[in-house]
Amino acid sequence: MKLLSRTLLFLLQAVVVGLAIAFVVVYFRPGLLTGARSAPARGAVDSYAAAVVLSSPSVVNIHSARRTQVPGPLMDDPFWQRYFGNPYGPQRDRLETSLGSGVIISRAGYILTNYHVIRDADAIQVDLADGRTASARVVGVDPDTDLALLQIALPHLKPIHMGRSDDLHVGDVVLAIGDPYGVGQTVTQGIVSALGRSQLGLSTFENFIQTDAAINPGNSGGALVNTLGQLVGINTALFSPSGGSNGIGFAIPVNLARGVMKQLIAYGRVRRGYLGVEPQDITPQLAQAFELKSTAGFIITSVARGGPADKAGLMPGDVIQTIDGDPVDNSRDALNRIAGKPPGTLVVLGGVRRGKSFHVEVRVAERPLQSSS
Repeated sequence: MKLLSRTLLFLLQAVVVGLAIAFVVVYFRPGLLTGARSAPARGAVDSYAAAVVLSSPSVVNIHSARRTQVPGPLMDDPFWQRYFGNPYGPQRDRLETSLGSGVIISRAGYILTNYHVIRDADAIQVDLADGRTASARVVGVDPDTDLALLQIALPHLKPIHMGRSDDLHVGDVVLAIGDPYGVGQTVTQGIVSALGRSQLGLSTFENFIQTDAAINPGNSGGALVNTLGQLVGINTALFSPSGGSNGIGFAIPVNLARGVMKQLIAYGRVRRGYLGVEPQDITPQLAQAFELKSTAGFIITSVARGGPADKAGLMPGDVIQTIDGDPVDNSRDALNRIAGKPPGTLVVLGGVRRGKSFHVEVRVAERPLQSSS
């Protein structure tokens, strides 16, 4: 009798355990029993359609045109060259067009794009995602960051939701939206490959987001958005010896673009600080020659006559190591920090001159276009 009771108890326990296992399988992994594909793991995303729906109406196509003069058909005619003395022959007009993308920033019609998309344009046309078209005027340009601000006059515009590029991390998923090769609005997906890329030779002030989301010709000026559909960058360039996408694209961080946009609206240009010096990074050899303890800072190689540095008494050969008491990493660090000072600001530079420490006050001026620092 006891043996029978134990056997029944064992069978009952086995049934309970079996039912528990079946419940777990059915509740958490239903596809194992039905053959259906299981749902994505918690936290995984199998579609970014919501982000595209939210952001794509704010991305526009930009067509720019400019008239240039080119040599006429008699350019190579020996008779013309002999008797009329003009090796180029009569000039004729030619219309050059280019294609790019842009991002609607506000209901007032402001559109951010790349400067190189509309450089020297005589006419600019903007095509919206909803099929409308409008002519655009140039509010201002900033060649130093390769940004431009346009404005169109249309009602019911859909500005993009602005994110923060300083919230990005390497590995975050991003989407690039634009009009590559003029085929129509296109979305490509990738990740943030790197942050703070500089010294690429693309612009004076570089702090690029690198991504492997495909950026092709025509994407320039388009939107780089996060998975919430928020703007985090302006697509600018791709690294490609062949001209096609190789998974190395660069975008201007939205934080930088936002600051440029505000100044273009306020002043029509970007006002940056300027010292009037030509800086050079300190190599180990130079550090040894100048008897410096480290390579931090920069050496002044020349001073612009009548510029802020000249008025303050700075000279070629001066080593600058601090700005307002904070250490300077290199010449690019100094360039960015001085450029961020409003014109008229007093800054204190510290460094070494002929082996002795010194400090000097300099009142920064407004930086001319394409100046060094």
